[in-house]
Amino acid sequence: MLNLQKHPFAVEAYFESSTILTFAVAKEELEKYVPKPLTLDLYEDKWGFLTIAMVKTKDLRPKGFPKFLGNDFFLIGYRIFVRYQTSTGKNLRGLYILKSETNKLKMELLGNLFTRYAYTTTDISQKTEGHHVEIQSDKSKFTMLYSRKTDGEMKLPVNSVFPSWKEARRFVGPLPFTFEIDQTKNQVLIIEGVRENWTAQPIELITAKFDFIDRFNFRHIQLSNAFEIRDVPYYWKKGVFDLC
Repeated sequence: MLNLQKHPFAVEAYFESSTILTFAVAKEELEKYVPKPLTLDLYEDKWGFLTIAMVKTKDLRPKGFPKFLGNDFFLIGYRIFVRYQTSTGKNLRGLYILKSETNKLKMELLGNLFTRYAYTTTDISQKTEGHHVEIQSDKSKFTMLYSRKTDGEMKLPVNSVFPSWKEARRFVGPLPFTFEIDQTKNQVLIIEGVRENWTAQPIELITAKFDFIDRFNFRHIQLSNAFEIRDVPYYWKKGVFDLC
């Protein structure tokens, strides 16, 4: 891990919207993508979870800096739900980043300078018509269309592993912690997120196709929840190392 790639300062932003899809994947297929000492955060000891978060951020900047120095970005993160037991015995629940995308080169450059989130720049467009929202990218080969309609009872995705929205809400990111591994020094970098006004609203997913997910060729994968969170002040604390 390069000297600067350790989240050396706190960062804050305003989430105008965060759209989150979570796929259940058989643990035998997903666990090979999680480096030790992290372990999968499992449901019924059978399913691990791969989640996609599409976040429209405003005024992203080092914490404490004035808003006019912030920048607006669209961010996409592909993450796995994991657990980590610290050197002091605390059991933390969080996320391990597989890949990150953004709509601006500036965010790619700065993001890869201060983190190991593997940012790349791509085209991202979001269009809203009434209750319907479409997010898509030609370069990254993904598209999704969902409805925010709230009248009537929202149904879980058809093949969800969860029996109810109550169970599904346990697996809605972002979780309090994100982890990065420095295997050369046997260290885990822990980044803690702090949020306000966090209310996840179920959405009705109409279509969704992601080339990044398809390339894994998982045999047992099921879309299991879909949520949107809007208007959330958020910040990430400075990274902290823990010996593993």
